[in-house]
Amino acid sequence: MAIGPPARQLSIEDRGTPLYEVTFCVLDLETTGGSPRDCAITEIGAVKYRGGEPIGTFATLVNPETGIPPFITILTGITQQMVVEAPTIAVALPSFIEFCRGTIIVGHNIRFDLSFLDAASRQLGQPLIGSEPEARRQVDTIGLARRLIRTEVRDLTLASLARHFRSPTEPIHRALADAMATAHVFHSLLERAGTIGVTGLDDLLVLPTARGAAHYGKIRLTDALPRRPGVYLFRDRNDQVIYVGKAENLRTRVRAYFYGDERRRIADLLRQLHRIEHRVCAHGLEAEVAELRLIHAYLPRFNQRSRPPKRTYFVRLTDEAFPRLSVAHKVVGKSRLWLGPFRSKRHADLVVEALWAATPIRRCSGPPGRRSGDCAAAQMGVALCPCAGGIGAEAYTALIDDLVGASLHAPAVLLDPIAEKMRRLAGERRFEEAAQMRDRHRALARALERRRAWAALTNGGQVQLESEDGEIVLVDSGRLVEAWNRNMSAPALALGVDTQSAEPPPIPLSLAVAEEAHLIWQWMISGRIWLVASTGPIGLPIVPIPHLTAA
Repeated sequence: MAIGPPARQLSIEDRGTPLYEVTFCVLDLETTGGSPRDCAITEIGAVKYRGGEPIGTFATLVNPETGIPPFITILTGITQQMVVEAPTIAVALPSFIEFCRGTIIVGHNIRFDLSFLDAASRQLGQPLIGSEPEARRQVDTIGLARRLIRTEVRDLTLASLARHFRSPTEPIHRALADAMATAHVFHSLLERAGTIGVTGLDDLLVLPTARGAAHYGKIRLTDALPRRPGVYLFRDRNDQVIYVGKAENLRTRVRAYFYGDERRRIADLLRQLHRIEHRVCAHGLEAEVAELRLIHAYLPRFNQRSRPPKRTYFVRLTDEAFPRLSVAHKVVGKSRLWLGPFRSKRHADLVVEALWAATPIRRCSGPPGRRSGDCAAAQMGVALCPCAGGIGAEAYTALIDDLVGASLHAPAVLLDPIAEKMRRLAGERRFEEAAQMRDRHRALARALERRRAWAALTNGGQVQLESEDGEIVLVDSGRLVEAWNRNMSAPALALGVDTQSAEPPPIPLSLAVAEEAHLIWQWMISGRIWLVASTGPIGLPIVPIPHLTAA
């Protein structure tokens, strides 16, 4: 699997909406005071820009229909006489809403201006500027300046920033002049942002809240990342892979590491980061599988929860005249039932305990007929004991037949008795024992579902599937062979070409193979998936094994 940056230049689709295509509306208000609850707007000024050029201006005094305090007149120069014949906010607001429709709102301390506009909109029953506040896209020059030039200026007032960037318009506490000064500051800050790779709208919107300044300069390593599904690899100075991740949007996901994640683990990851590689995938499922394979191949130290354990475990029926359950490290020898692999012995033990709770399969290990009395489990009435001759071979074989058949075709036969015991224990207020029974139920349900998934995928042989969204995969015995979508040409490898060298085993022999098959299975049962073709029997839709609910 080749991993690396694409040779082609990134398209506009890859990078998102470039800033030169965005229309910004830079606004400023003058008001009678500091709170929209008991103060009103006296002036609105705004300038629209696209590609750095002004394309529209809006300026009007507003009759606040209340008195203007003397200190406001001293600050702004707006007198009561100036606003007597000005339009009220009920007249001015609809025109302003139309003026800034479809733009990104920009301001200096923009929350102040928008709080007054929103209060007026609600009072008049008008739509809010730029839709609802939680969905509104806005940029505050204070946040940008704090991120980009905080060490270069004494403070972040509009007057200080205008002087720093030598604005031709001096802010004088009048709406249009201050909006024009804010616009000059904003475009100067955009130039600074471009030096660290901020060229798209989505990057700009999150830039003011970015933290982790010590490593923020490394965001340049993400410049080649497209907005496509795929996997990414973080490498250190020794070119060792230290982290592997997947994403529906590579550029957005990787750049998010530099925006506000204060976890110590992420800071350490960024500190060691030296280079980023990536691979574009056809869709999310291919990205998930690629991530899984790369983690198992490189064992990155920052993928702690996803890294495979040093040892895996399996649950099997022993190959004896009177089979019993045992835990093994490898799939060797004959057995009518294998479950696994499991990440820990504890998980394997839970499955064994669950099967003990569901069936009276023997728990003793002695040879049949050699004991003079029943074993402890048999004396308690929870297990059979062929060791003491309490059951014949024919009856015991029927029990094993039922167990094996239920594990594949009727999981409720095994799961329902465990759930019933859990409810009975809870009703008796034996909550600790009920919790143990719950854990056993969940462990067995997961194990049975994965075994059924493996059986379905391997019986189907080579399977071509397509999702409602146009995601297409070719799977061979539980392994992803090819992935593409409706907008891509189908790969040369066709259904029917042999990609397996041997008959697949009854269960996956490694955790990597098991987890890949489970990913594919989860995708198959997650939504509307169509079977295009297969070389073996497989049925869709698939009904998943029910798990315990809160009820």
